[in-house]
Amino acid sequence: MKYLSLRTSHFLFIIVFLFSVFSFAQQNHGKIKGQITTSDGQPASDVNIVLKNSKYGTTTNEDGNFEINRIRENIYILQISLAGYETSEKEVTVEDNKTSIINVQLKVSNKELQEVVINNRKSLLSKKTQYVARMPLKNIENPQVYNVIHKELIQEQIAIDIAGAVKNAPGVVPLNYPSGGFAVIFRGFTVGINSRNGMETLSGRSSVGIANVERIEILKGPSGTLFGSSASSFGGVVNLVTKKPFETSATEISYTAGSFGLNRLTVDINTPLTKDKKVLFRVNAAVNNEKSFLDYGFNKTISFTPSITFKANEKLTFNIDAELFTVNSTRPLFPTVTAASGITNPRDIKLGYKKSLVYDDADAKSSSSKAFVQAEYQIADHWKSTTLFSYVNEDLDYSYQVLPTWTSPTTATIRATLFGPISSNYTNIQENINAEFTTGILKHKILFGANYRYYTDTFSSTPTPTAPIRTIDVSTNFNPIRRNEIDKVLLAPVIRAGRDEYTFSGYGSYVLGVADRLYAMASLRLDNFERKESGTVPGYSQNSLSPKLGIVYQIVKDQVSIFGNYMNGFQNLAPVTQPNGEQLVLDPLYANQYEAGIKTELFNKKLSATVSYYNITNDNAVIRQADLVYQQDGKQVSKGVEFEFLANPLPGLDITAGYAYNDNRIVRTNAANKAIEGNKAQDAPEDVANFWASYKFQNTLKGLGMGVGANYVDKSYMSTANTFYIPSYTIYNQTLFYEQSNWRVGVKVNNFSNKKYWSSWGAPQAPANFLVNLTLKF
Repeated sequence: MKYLSLRTSHFLFIIVFLFSVFSFAQQNHGKIKGQITTSDGQPASDVNIVLKNSKYGTTTNEDGNFEINRIRENIYILQISLAGYETSEKEVTVEDNKTSIINVQLKVSNKELQEVVINNRKSLLSKKTQYVARMPLKNIENPQVYNVIHKELIQEQIAIDIAGAVKNAPGVVPLNYPSGGFAVIFRGFTVGINSRNGMETLSGRSSVGIANVERIEILKGPSGTLFGSSASSFGGVVNLVTKKPFETSATEISYTAGSFGLNRLTVDINTPLTKDKKVLFRVNAAVNNEKSFLDYGFNKTISFTPSITFKANEKLTFNIDAELFTVNSTRPLFPTVTAASGITNPRDIKLGYKKSLVYDDADAKSSSSKAFVQAEYQIADHWKSTTLFSYVNEDLDYSYQVLPTWTSPTTATIRATLFGPISSNYTNIQENINAEFTTGILKHKILFGANYRYYTDTFSSTPTPTAPIRTIDVSTNFNPIRRNEIDKVLLAPVIRAGRDEYTFSGYGSYVLGVADRLYAMASLRLDNFERKESGTVPGYSQNSLSPKLGIVYQIVKDQVSIFGNYMNGFQNLAPVTQPNGEQLVLDPLYANQYEAGIKTELFNKKLSATVSYYNITNDNAVIRQADLVYQQDGKQVSKGVEFEFLANPLPGLDITAGYAYNDNRIVRTNAANKAIEGNKAQDAPEDVANFWASYKFQNTLKGLGMGVGANYVDKSYMSTANTFYIPSYTIYNQTLFYEQSNWRVGVKVNNFSNKKYWSSWGAPQAPANFLVNLTLKF
C-alpha cells in the first residue's frame, strides 16, 4: 500500500485529536446513568433525557440506556419525554465523582414507541436496522460493515438530492450516468440504488428522489447471499429506508431556493385515519426545478409517495406504500478522446467550464412507479413471518444522449443517440421467517427466506451514426447542438425483442451467540436464474450458490468487538458463441471477500468507530483472446482499508467522518490485453475522505447551529487502459441554521472554495453555490 498522502495524514491526525477531546469531555464532576424501558419491558430508544433548567441532556441509545457526564454537584429534576406522550419527571441528586442510577418505565409499548420516534430527531450515531442482516442484529454483533445516513443529517446539510446525501459514508463517491440514472462507487465497484426497504428497486434511467427517505443504509462488500445479484454489486448494496406512518398527526412543509434558479417544495403529512389509530396514513411529495450552472441545461422532478399502515389485529400488520417519480432533464455529457488528441484529463479540454455543447431542447423524459406491500404476522413469541410484494416500473419516453469525441483540446466531433421508448418491469414476492430462542448460554437467531423475481422489458434506440452531426471548435463563438440537428442525422430505431427473466431463490441465515460475547454467522443462498429466448437470442438457465460466514467476539461487552467475514457476490452470465460455432456455457461471475476489523461503541454509544481491511477477488472473469476464443479465467483484486468515526462528544456537537483506501487492479488477463495487466480498474479512486461537524448551541442562543465539512476524492481512471484520468479534488461546505420545535431556517454554501472538479465520468460539477431553506412543522 502506498504511503498516505499529506492530506490524509492531516485527516487522521484530526480524528486522533477528536478521540482525545472526546475522552476528556467524559471526565470530572458527577454522572447520571440508567435505562428507559417501555410498558412491555423492552428497551426504549431515542427518548429525550433532560435535566430541567440546565444545559445537560441526551437521548437513549438502542438499548434504552443513557448517560450524562460532567454534571456539577446539585439536585436536579430529570425529564423523560417523547413527543405525543406524557413527560415523566424524577428528582436526582448528583455528587462529584459519583454515579446516580435512574431507571424509568414509560407508559407506552415498544411497538407504539417505534411508530412515534420516527417523527423525532434521532441520534446520528444509531445503526439500528432490520434490513442489513434481515434479522434483529446489533451493529457490534454484526460481522458486516455498514453505514447509516439519517434524514436528520440530510436536513441539516440541506441536501436536495441523493448525490449530496451519500457523500457522508466512508469511501462513497456519487455518479450521475449519461443515461439519467444514478449510482455510487465504493470498494472499487459501482452499484445503483437497487434496494428499497430490503426489496429490489432501480435507479437506471430515472434516478431517485429523497423526499420520503428516513435513512440510507450502505452495506459494504459482496452481498449476494441475502440480497441476490440484482440488488447488489461486488462492492455492496445501497438500501433506502422510507418514512412510515405513525400514530400522531403532524405536517411539515419545506421550501428551498438557491443558485441556478433552484426552487424546491416538499410536503410531509401524517395522520391517523381512524379513532382507534389502527389505520395510519402518510404522504410525502416534492417538486424540484433548477437550471444547470452551465449556460444550458435543467432538471425538473416531481415525486409523490403515499403510505398506509393497517393494524388488522394484535398479531397482523399491513404496510402499503407507493412511489411516483417523474423527471424531465438534460443529460450530462462524458468525454471520449482520441489517442492523437494529447488529452489526458478534463483539464486539457479548452471548453469553458460553464459552457454547454448542447441546447436545452436535447433533453429526456422518464418516470418510475413503484408499489410495495408488506404483511407482518407474529406467529408466536419470538417467531415472525414477513410477506412482501413489490412491483417496480421504469419508463423512458425518450433520451437524447450526445457523444462528443475530442480530437484536440479545442475540437470535438459530435454524434448522438436517441434512446426510448424503454420500459423495465420488476415483480418480486418474498417470504421471510424469523425466529429467536435461547438454550442455556446459547442464543439462536434464525432466518429462512424465499424470493421469486420476474423481470420483463422493451427496448428501443437508434444506432450511433457514423457521420457526425458537426464538428465544434470551442475556441470560437460556437452554437450548441439543437434537437433538430440531431433528428436530421438519426438512423432508424432498432427495437430489441423484450426479455423475460425468472429467478427463484431460497436462503437462510443462522447466528449463534455464546454468553453474549461470541457470535458466529452462517448464511447460504441458492439461486436459479432463467432467461427465456428473446428474438434471435437464445435463452439460458444458471444456478448459483452464495455463502456468507462471519464471526464476532466482544472484547468489551457491548462496547468493543473484533470481527471477520467471508462474503460472496455473483452475477449471471449468458453463454457465448466461440469462433467455431460451439457455445461456451459460462459459470456465474463470482467475487469473494475476506474482511477483518474492529467495531467500537463507547461512552454510552456517543462514539461509534469501525476500522477494517478487506480483500475482494474475482478470478473467473470472461476474457476474449486474440483469436476471438472466450475463456473464463480473468482475475481482478480490490483490496483496502476503511475507517468510520461518529461521535457526539458534547451536547449539541455531532461529528461524522470517514476515510477509505482502495487498490483495485486487473491482475490477470489474456495475451491480447497484456497492456492493461496490473492497471487500475476504472472508476476506482484510491483515497476518499469525508468529514462533517455541526454544533447546536444549548443555552444562550439555543436553537442556533452551524456546520462545516469537506469531501476528498483521489484521482481515478475512466477505463482500464489508464490513459484518461479524472483529477483529484477537495470540496468544502458550510451551513448556518436556527431551529425551534415548529420551524427551522437554514443557509448552506456548497463548494465555497469554488473548486473546479469533474465526476468519475468526466462531467463538470457545480462551482460555489448557496441554498436557503425554510421548514414549518405543525
